[in-house]
Amino acid sequence: MEKTQRHRVEILRVLSRLATRSSSARISQVLEAAGYPLSERAVRLYLRQLEQDGLTASQGRQGHVLTPGGWSALRSAHVSEGVGFLSARIDQMTFAMSFDLATRTGSVVVNVSLVDPKLLASCAGQVCDVFARGYAMGTRLALLAPGETVGQVTVPPGCVGFCTVCSVTLNGVLLKHGIPTTSRFGGLLELRQGCAMRFVEMIYYDGTTIDPLEVFIRGRMTDYLGAVGTGNGLIGASFRELPADSREVVQNLSERLSAVGLGGLLEVGLPGQAVVGQAVPVGRLGAVIVGGLNPIAILEELGHRLESRALAGLLDYHRLFPFEELPKALKARKTP
Repeated sequence: MEKTQRHRVEILRVLSRLATRSSSARISQVLEAAGYPLSERAVRLYLRQLEQDGLTASQGRQGHVLTPGGWSALRSAHVSEGVGFLSARIDQMTFAMSFDLATRTGSVVVNVSLVDPKLLASCAGQVCDVFARGYAMGTRLALLAPGETVGQVTVPPGCVGFCTVCSVTLNGVLLKHGIPTTSRFGGLLELRQGCAMRFVEMIYYDGTTIDPLEVFIRGRMTDYLGAVGTGNGLIGASFRELPADSREVVQNLSERLSAVGLGGLLEVGLPGQAVVGQAVPVGRLGAVIVGGLNPIAILEELGHRLESRALAGLLDYHRLFPFEELPKALKARKTP
């Protein structure tokens, strides 16, 4: 029953976020990209049930839409999911990504921000500076055109989807090499002369339904301009715990990930010892991971309100390109 209810809620969520009427095939595609593999046939069966319950309405071959009852049910479901939803989402996306470090193929977890391409072009220099200073999760990004979808986010007309690698990608790579990761919290990391000093704000993943970095960015609590300009500022980062005996393997994997543009490990401690002031239990070691939304968040500091979604979905690694190519990619892209 719990699995059935989850599938129903996810289908309602897809319908709420797609701009047009959606077919069962389209819904199945979006669900799979978001880490909820469900066949087209299964989606059709669920849609039939949802329609009988008055939560969706069929528009014939044009697809399906939410009814007022469906919107109400979705709001109730979001509340009932409650505390701990983000922690479960992290685990789910960690398992769902398929990137293989040896072959450099497969999907990675990405964040997405919806932004006017002209605005992005005018601020491309500042965005690239965040990457260049090492305050981004890797050195690669992707641009999605209007109508393209990642996870449950569809890029609307007049925007591009600015995709950055999510730090959960590191969890996935470590898991595929036999190293389980415990994601503790996201926070604001204080930098002094480019060195990580301490977390000044923290939100624990098992106590929130919203990504912590989204909260800090929207609240304009960051200081990327200072971090990039002088090395003194506040950037988004997260704290992980790993098995104590995995340190050497983790460092090796971190170097290999950096070589393919996916690096983001800022600090890794010694077994049982504190990292940037954070205590670590015996038998584990702490690690600080740079926030994936950092590059685009600098636009918020410049006064531009954006819609960003952490852990948005999965994207093929080959869609990513080096950040240095961003100005050229925006220039080559036709403005919608």
